[in-house]
Amino acid sequence: MDLIGKRALVTGGSRGIGAAIALALAENGADVAFTYQRSAERAATVVRSIEDNDRRGLAIQADSADPDAIRRAVAQTVGALGGLDILVNSAGVAIAGMTADLSLADLQTMLDVNVRGPVLFAQAAIPHLAAGGRIVSIGSSLAERVPFPGVTAYAMSKSALLAFTRGLSRELGPQGVTVNLVLPGSTDTDMNPADGENADYQRSLTSLGRFGEPREVASAVAFLASPAACLITGAVLNVDGGFAA
Repeated sequence: MDLIGKRALVTGGSRGIGAAIALALAENGADVAFTYQRSAERAATVVRSIEDNDRRGLAIQADSADPDAIRRAVAQTVGALGGLDILVNSAGVAIAGMTADLSLADLQTMLDVNVRGPVLFAQAAIPHLAAGGRIVSIGSSLAERVPFPGVTAYAMSKSALLAFTRGLSRELGPQGVTVNLVLPGSTDTDMNPADGENADYQRSLTSLGRFGEPREVASAVAFLASPAACLITGAVLNVDGGFAA
């Protein structure tokens, strides 16, 4: 999992799974830029953690629903780090609600961030990715299985990454760039804490009977970003404690 000399951009990297990914890449030798939307204080903490591993860290304020901000974030990463080898699409938003009650604004927000965002980040990154480049997106275990109501639109937005990953792997394969998708299950984050209201029910749906930790998802991403995964592309990796079993 040697990433020494690699330059990475992680979207939504100031907290939760995104922050764990940024740190895992740095621990394996990569210089890491990441985007955040609001919390400059949390972003600064992640930068310090990256630098504690003797790697360069860069926090970029960017809204993943804003096409201009996306292009600027990629350009700023390339300028600061001297290039780009790894793109991790981790930014996401989840808005629960029954389909009949979901507002147009909430639906559009999820489509903009969860679907359009990864496509636009990839568009901006592709010209900079040489052979050995990596694109890894973070989806959701709900993309393939929806065992309870109220998350239909969110699940739909995450399922779009299945086709995007497989199709893009075909497009970029000839230039030696791999494209893969990680589907986390219930993971202990601010968005879905392991002591939350529905946590026990979520645990009951898994084989292991527990929530995942962000670092466990991050380890899978670091592997897919590494030379060890050079023959893996167009793949979907469940990191869900057996939710999909």
